[in-house]
Amino acid sequence: MSTKQSLHWVFKIGDRKRSLDFFKNVLQMNVLRHEEFKEGCDAACNGPYDGKWSKTMIGYGPEDKHFVLELTYNYGISAYSAGNEFLGIHINSKEIFKKVTEESDNITKECIKILSPDNYAFYIYNKDCVCDPIQGVSLATTNIEKTKKFWNEILGMKILTQNDNEMKLSYDRTQSFVHFVKSETIDRAEAYGRIAFSIPIVELKPLETKAKEAGYVILTPFITLETPGKADVSVVIFADPDGHEICFVGEEGFKDLSQVDPRSDQLLNEAIDADKSDEWFAKKGKTKATK
Repeated sequence: MSTKQSLHWVFKIGDRKRSLDFFKNVLQMNVLRHEEFKEGCDAACNGPYDGKWSKTMIGYGPEDKHFVLELTYNYGISAYSAGNEFLGIHINSKEIFKKVTEESDNITKECIKILSPDNYAFYIYNKDCVCDPIQGVSLATTNIEKTKKFWNEILGMKILTQNDNEMKLSYDRTQSFVHFVKSETIDRAEAYGRIAFSIPIVELKPLETKAKEAGYVILTPFITLETPGKADVSVVIFADPDGHEICFVGEEGFKDLSQVDPRSDQLLNEAIDADKSDEWFAKKGKTKATK
């Protein structure tokens, strides 16, 4: 069994109220924890922005047993230009499939494609959930063999399936997968995301060294991040050959940090109510920035 575990995918969102309605009422997820930050993250968790931001973890269960989603919101930014690197999140749920089939035209017999308020794609399958409803994430790649070398040989993920145009990997068949689909070009634009995995802290620096010695890009070398009132976590941010960002976090600190907070819904709603940026821009005759 692998010592590494898939954790979450990071989305940038422009409207927390609309996003909360989508993830809670359409995808039937639960808010797991919410945190507010006064300035940008040292590991660019919120993207290349220095201002106030927030992080909301949302999903179908505790982060140590489920692949979840991280919603990052940068105050004053209402939208991000979309690229083509992210292809979709895959969810198995007969209940959600039944709920949304009347609300979309993108339907096949067993799968329906729906879009979030920020136009991120979600594929809902008319299947029972064996363990975690979120099955995995699909990303674009310009070169299957280069992707294989990095994700399989450097990061140690197992290849589940592969052909000339697609490849699916995972650390364990009980965990979520990463599915790559060949594309001629990749544009990450501003809406690019990030995938995260946990790893025993003693293995974190050796993995960084392995990737660096093999000539791969380390976006953020080993660093310890502080979360006010919660555990500190150590991370390394890698980039694959196509520029996809991969965060490895020390599992010991993450287990403490990622505990479900029963106040999370309240904290998020209070932050939304206190966010007067729309009103401020309206008074100035302006709108929030669109990246």
